Amino acid sequence: MMFSSLGVRNYRYWAGGQIVSLVGTWMQRIAQDWLVLHLSGADGLAVGIVMALQFGPTAVLSIPAGGLADRFDKRTLLIGTQSALAVCALILGVLDTSGVVTLWHAYALALAVGCVSAVDAPIRQSFTIEMVGSDQLPNAVALNSMIFNLARIVGPAIAGVLITLVGTGPVFLINTVTSFAVIAGLLAMSEGDLHRSPRASVAGSVADGLRYVFGHPQLATVMVVAFAVSTFGINFPLSLALLTASTFHGSAGGYGLLSTMLAVGTLAGATMAARRRGPATVRTLLLAAVGFGVFEVIAGLMPTYWLVAVMLIPTGAFTLTFTAAAMNIVQLSAAPTMRGRVMGIYMLFFLGGTPIGSPLLGWIAGFAGPRSPLIVGGVIAVASGAVAIAVLLRARRSVFSGPDVQTGPDVQTGPDVQTGPDVQTGQAGAVPTGKESGFERHSGFERHSGPEVGPDQKNVPENGARSVANAVSKATSVSGSAAQTRPANSSSVAR
Repeated sequence: MMFSSLGVRNYRYWAGGQIVSLVGTWMQRIAQDWLVLHLSGADGLAVGIVMALQFGPTAVLSIPAGGLADRFDKRTLLIGTQSALAVCALILGVLDTSGVVTLWHAYALALAVGCVSAVDAPIRQSFTIEMVGSDQLPNAVALNSMIFNLARIVGPAIAGVLITLVGTGPVFLINTVTSFAVIAGLLAMSEGDLHRSPRASVAGSVADGLRYVFGHPQLATVMVVAFAVSTFGINFPLSLALLTASTFHGSAGGYGLLSTMLAVGTLAGATMAARRRGPATVRTLLLAAVGFGVFEVIAGLMPTYWLVAVMLIPTGAFTLTFTAAAMNIVQLSAAPTMRGRVMGIYMLFFLGGTPIGSPLLGWIAGFAGPRSPLIVGGVIAVASGAVAIAVLLRARRSVFSGPDVQTGPDVQTGPDVQTGPDVQTGQAGAVPTGKESGFERHSGFERHSGPEVGPDQKNVPENGARSVANAVSKATSVSGSAAQTRPANSSSVAR
């Protein structure tokens, strides 16, 4: 069932609070971007700096926050972080409505929100499985995405109207009020119905989490590709704000409409993800990365505002397919005592590159045109996904050559390839050796049954698969360099 997770009472409380709170969050994001554009004179670099300040703390705080999630009560921690976010919105709202807000105020509060959000994100993501259990996790992740993107549709639309009528200040104050909805949902939960994860020992360290991730090839692959796609491709607050203000000379309402069209696509993608049975595979993740990049480039090349808006729908659908697949793989592959730290590392890779990508893309837009962030980001996403697919297929062929081996997209993942607490290995994240390695079972590039692998060959699949992380990382850096040397050409084509 598409809404099966809502049968869990605690999750219903959470979902209800999230709907209200996230509408306010998206209203504030639109208002913040528009306020910074106003205060800076439509400077793309200023928007990039705000994004860097807001997402930069992830690079420092997300992994330690994952350690907190493994050692302390997640529900209590979330009440604290959500309260702090409400205070930040209140301060910015008061400064703006009183007419004393300056650009450095926006910078400082973006940094404060970034610090709190960096702590909140891994705790919140790892709390999902405690509300619904491992069996309902894929559905709950998809429903979380549906809620997020429904708010992404409603929030910017409301924000665009309110900013036009009363300015940005009241929008920040409204977000302050909506923040208490999720706090109320957390307080209403029944602690006895939560699926508590075992607490990690005090001795558990961040280094343990890093060793765990890079000792599991499927996790390492997800992390590296997520870094490339998120850092350069998923930068829509910057790219859409610049495109609206500079190319189409639109208003806050026009920016809000583009954000809404993107959200329509992501909502469609979330609906498909909720209907999907079984966990996602690495193959799904990589194909989604390529599809996302292709449509992002097409959107950046569209000559009119409305054509850009239309092309943002499939772009959004592939964005959601990619992020939902990554979240499923990461959570179901991690052992319960490591889940918080693994999620912290994932948030570092997914959001930690924004302080690099946003100012860089803003700088590129300054001389290559406002279309260039979409084009450059799309090219890098296609390159990272395509290289990872090629390396995976090559590794599979080189390790398992012979008539009994099948590789490629036509190999199907069956129900016996699921990972998580209920897997036959006995614990979530356990990686068997030999032909049933965790990477094979979660990659979607499985080997069909055939002759037994000899004892001296049983670790070869994992070693070959681990090369994916390094190969994708190198390819990403090359793609990024190439994109930086050719933005002028890309811009001229767009024009």
